[in-house]
Amino acid sequence: MRTIYFTSLGKMPYDEAYCLQKQLFERISKMQMPDTVLSVEHPHVYTLGKQSNPAHLLWSKETLQAKNIAVFETDRGGEITYHGYGQFVAYPILNLNHFYKDAHRYLRDLEEVIIRLLGELGITAGRKQHHDPRKNYTGVWVGEEKICAIGVKFSNWTTMHGLALNVNTDLSYFEGIVPCGITDKGVTSLAKILSREVPLTQIEELFTKYFGQVFGVRVERIEKWQLQEQIRQHHQTFSTSL
Repeated sequence: MRTIYFTSLGKMPYDEAYCLQKQLFERISKMQMPDTVLSVEHPHVYTLGKQSNPAHLLWSKETLQAKNIAVFETDRGGEITYHGYGQFVAYPILNLNHFYKDAHRYLRDLEEVIIRLLGELGITAGRKQHHDPRKNYTGVWVGEEKICAIGVKFSNWTTMHGLALNVNTDLSYFEGIVPCGITDKGVTSLAKILSREVPLTQIEELFTKYFGQVFGVRVERIEKWQLQEQIRQHHQTFSTSL
């Protein structure tokens, strides 16, 4: 069974996590490091995917500054979304040559991980079909409300970016955007559904459990400093070989 790494970054600004993703992506796409999943909790940020409509950012620059919300244009697919405290964000950087070369299956597998995770917490969640068969609602839904957004990038069959599950998220921040460009659906969170906060550490445990099941891998936890050391070592090895 293939082993992949899982590293919790704790609280980290979006741009720092993105830089780390890119470093890992470069090495994993060349099979210089094992496939790795990062988890992180971002300070308030709106990220715009490649299909984003700028009009879906509703709040003014002054409001964004007053609320201390950063804005980043990024290279993932999808529309605008929000990341913030109390949200579980996972970035799988996987070389799909180790799994399967099927982008749609990959998205469905990410959804399946979250659906199983929520099921263990007693929440019935699922996928949502769009009335237009040429479109689809990516992500995981509880009724008519999205609880998990997904936006990824594929290059050389290696993945970046990932998913954001609303756990104890302050949902009022979604009022500043049209989430994922969808105007007629709402958003929800675990805390809202269960009427209690859920520790992010518990979500991490469940996520690694079901990620291993769905992707057929053994998940090995390594600390942030260990991951950074591996990146540094691979960089030195590559530089020496030039």
